[in-house]
This record gives sequence, structure tokens and C-alpha cells, in this order.
Amino acid sequence: MGTYHQARGWYSQAEQEFRRAIALDPKSTQARAALARLFLAEGKKAEAEDLLKQAKHDFPDNSAGYRMLGDFYFTTGDRDRAAAEYETLHREHPTDVQVTKNYVQLLIFSTRLDEARKLNHDILKANPNDSDALIGQAQLQLIAGDTNGAIGTLQTVLKNDPNNAAAHYQLGMAFQKSGNLASAESEWREAVRYRPDMVEAQRSLALLALGKGDMAMLEQAAAQLINLRPAVPEGYALRAVSEINRKQFKAAEEDVRKAIALDPQSHLGYVQLGNLRLAQKQYRDAAEAFEHALDRDPNSTDALRGLMNKYLEQNQIEAALAAVNAQIVKAPGNSSFYDLLGSALGDKKKDLNSAEAAFRKSVELDKSNIDAVIKLAQVQAAKGDLDHAIATCQQAIKDHPRVTQPYILLGGLYESKGDWGKAAEAYQDALDIKPNDPLASNNLANVLLQTGGNLDTALSLAMTAQRGLPDSPQTADTLGWVYFQRGAYRPALSMLEQALLLQEKNKAPDNPNIHYHLGMAYEKTDQPARARVQLEHVLKIDPNYRAAAEIKKQLAGLKS
Repeated sequence: MGTYHQARGWYSQAEQEFRRAIALDPKSTQARAALARLFLAEGKKAEAEDLLKQAKHDFPDNSAGYRMLGDFYFTTGDRDRAAAEYETLHREHPTDVQVTKNYVQLLIFSTRLDEARKLNHDILKANPNDSDALIGQAQLQLIAGDTNGAIGTLQTVLKNDPNNAAAHYQLGMAFQKSGNLASAESEWREAVRYRPDMVEAQRSLALLALGKGDMAMLEQAAAQLINLRPAVPEGYALRAVSEINRKQFKAAEEDVRKAIALDPQSHLGYVQLGNLRLAQKQYRDAAEAFEHALDRDPNSTDALRGLMNKYLEQNQIEAALAAVNAQIVKAPGNSSFYDLLGSALGDKKKDLNSAEAAFRKSVELDKSNIDAVIKLAQVQAAKGDLDHAIATCQQAIKDHPRVTQPYILLGGLYESKGDWGKAAEAYQDALDIKPNDPLASNNLANVLLQTGGNLDTALSLAMTAQRGLPDSPQTADTLGWVYFQRGAYRPALSMLEQALLLQEKNKAPDNPNIHYHLGMAYEKTDQPARARVQLEHVLKIDPNYRAAAEIKKQLAGLKS
């Protein structure tokens, strides 16, 4: 409690100083903005709003003054009121370019794109080099699917204005949409370097860390969000994720409780409370927390996923399906809910026809849901319907030309049909987008091995794949087999033994390719007994293995 009182004492003293500054200089917009920020940090949203309404009244001719209320609504996430406020300001101050720029941003967020495009065009017509308007243009290009155009526009901004944090942030968003996460992260880090208080960039870094499973990075980014917005639950909820994943349950409990206390009507704290209870195997409490989250936000995918995971961990498949179907009734337009339904039907019920229907509905609702698109193609392939799976991937490529996953899956489908040329082309297309993609590199190396392609190229690709996925038994197997084909049997043996160890470590399904390749490497290094064990194991796993005739020939020729 001492720390709390100390903080309260600081806030009280700071409030007095800001009020004194306002009294001394009633025309100071900076002092009022600082006092409003202080109120927000204390959770006094109503007081901040009243202060800024008064500022708008007091500064009818000062742009910085009359814009503060609209900016406040935007900052606090009330975009509808922000848009309404700026619509009024734009009508009252049509020549204020900054008002117009801010209004464009709000129109973009409100998906009123034609209005945004027209106003932004007018700004650029008057000043073709206006950085803010060019950033707006890039945002509109990105929404329209012109990712390369957006990247080019933003790079032009940064060429002229390299310290522009907003341009770095939006360029990061463009790189993320193109699948280039490394460049996205780099741009977001540049954004916060120039503007450490940019909440959007800090949030993007936190979500990127979450997607990568980098809990240390997530904790750091979440801490920055907490510093910037201590009265908002988001940062505490995100930090709780990192703590739960590292089994720091006491710290997670504190952050979860803080998130809920700050905004009891937000679903964020309850989602992480559910995840915490799930990690602690307190299943009843976990279900209750996830249900509280869904009561507050019926569209929360994280809450529904958590509730389903609770049932699936207890092998209650029907209960999980009932939960997702019940939520779909409440939110029938949620693409992600059908994605969750399809995954449960396919993975747990093995009902591929129903899974396909669910994924198809998910894509119908949101064709940008690339996860559902990929799963739709995968379930079509699992049904043996390769032509429809290929068509699904080809459509995904048309819709998402800069995303690598559809190309890689398409390559695998062509491999299944024995069309090595088209498989290689698909993998190369993926590498043209993301040159060091480890999966595309690994698969293209395998195609070269299958077709007698250039072994030097195959070696380079396999090494790239193994660097990118060092814990993957598949990449170790591919690199080992390239060494074998080049006649480097000792390095091949070492890498193939590593592949087998990684398979066991990862508890991955027993892969006959690894045993076959390892058996051949043992034979070439004069270890016939070990070679026999591996080759016989291949036929035990799969009597109809593609190289079964070669294996039987090798076994017959091995020394006893």
C-alpha cells in the first residue's frame, strides 16, 4: 500500500502543478493536455473528458486546443465519438489541414474509404510531398490489397523523412501483410525508437512476440504498454500471457486481477484468468472465466478457443463442439469461430466433410482468413480431392499474392500428384517472396533430390532450411541426404543421426524416410548391423514404402 500512496501523492502534487500552470497561462494548451494525460493515468476518464470539452470551448480559434477532445476520444479507443467529433471540426474548420488529416485517419478506421480517399487526394493535390497524406495513401493501398504499392509509398516518405515514426509503423504493417515479419519487426522497432510513446507500435511488437512464442520479448513490450497506458487492461493481460507460459503463476495472478479491476467489463482480463486456471488444471474455474469473457465480448476468439481447449484437454469433444456451435449462434458472422469448428471436426472427430464445410464458411465470411484457407485446402487433400485443394491454393494466391503459405502447400500438393516441375515452381515462387523461408527451401531441396537436380543448389537450400529450423528432424534429414548424394557419407551420417534424435526428442511421428536414409548411410560407412536395423524398420513402418524394392535389395546384400 505504501507504493500506492506514494504514487497517489505524486499524482496529487503533479495535478496541483498543472492546475497552477493553467492558472498562470490560460492560453497554454500544453498544460491542459498534460493534465488530461494525468487524469487518464489515474483512470479518471470523465475528468479528462470534461477538461478537454472546456478546452474546445476556450480555444475556438486554436487548432491544438479544439482538436484535443477528438484526439482524446481516439486515444481512449472511442473511435465512433472521435469520428463524430472530427466530422464536426472538419465542417467548422474546412481549411485546417491537420483537422482534415486526422479526420482521414478516422475515416480509414471507420472503413469510410471513399470519403477518406477523396479528402486525402485533395491534400496531396495541394502538396504532393505531404508525408501524412502519403502515409494515408499507403494505408488505403494496403486495404485495397496493393501491398507492394503501399511499401513503395512508405519508402518514399522515409527517404524524405527518415525519422517519421508513423511511416515506420505503417511500413511495418505492410511488411507484416506481405509475410516479411523480420522487416515488420525492424520497422516497428524504428517507430518506437523515434517515438517511444507510440502505443500502436508497442502493441504490434507485443503481438508479434506472442505469435513467435518469444515470451521475453512479449514481457518487455507489454511492460512498455503498461508504462504508456497504466489505466488500460491490455498491457497487464499481455504480460500475464508471458508469465503463464513461463509458469510464473503468482505474477500472472496479479496482472490478471489488475486487468479485471481496471475494466471489469473488458473480456481481456477474463481470457487470461481462464488461461491461467487452465494452466493450473483448475478446469471448472477456467470454464467460468472464459464464459465471463464471452459474456463481455461474444466475438472473442481467444475466449472461445480457451473454452474449447478446456473441454479438449478433458477429452470432452462433444462439449467443445457444443460450445463453438452455441457461440456461432450468438455471433454468426465470425469467420474465426468457423475456423475453430473446422479444426475440432477435422482433428478430433475426423469428420472431414463437416470440417470442409466449416472452413469453407469461414473463408466465405472472410477471405483474408489465411489460416482457414490453408486448412480448407489441407482437409480437401486429406479427403483425396487434390484438384479442389490445388484450386483452393490457387485462389488463395490470387487473393494473397505476397503470402508464402499457399505457395508452399501448393508445392506439396503437386508433389503428391508427382508433378515435380510445378512443385518446384511453387516453392521457388515462395522463395521469391521470402528468400530464406526454411520450409520452402527444404521442400525445394527435396524436389531437386527427387529429380536429379543440381546438388550444389540443393545443398545451399538445405543448409538455409536447417539454419532456419534447427530443431526440425525434416531439415536435418534433408541436409543429411544431400550430403549422402554428394558422397560425403560421414557428414551425412552425423546429420541423419541428429534427425533421428530430433524426431525422438520432439515426439514426432516415426518417419520412414529418416530410417531409410540413415540405413543407407550406415551401409556406406561399413556398419551393416546398424544398417539392417534401420532398413528393416522402414518396412515395418510401411511395407509399401516407395523404395521398398531397393531396401530389400540392400538387405539381401548386407553382410550378416
